[in-house]
Amino acid sequence: MVTTTEKDGATWYRCEECEMLFDVESDAEAHEENCDTDSPSYLQ
Repeated sequence: MVTTTEKDGATWYRCEECEMLFDVESDAEAHEENCDTDSPSYLQ
């Protein structure tokens, strides 16, 4: 599920699985569908 958060006066969308932030809700939703918290392909 994607949640919203306010940061620096802007709305951000967060993946609840890995807590990665996105500035576009559709990007967050697309990421979350493919999110694999056991082996992320990026560094936080």
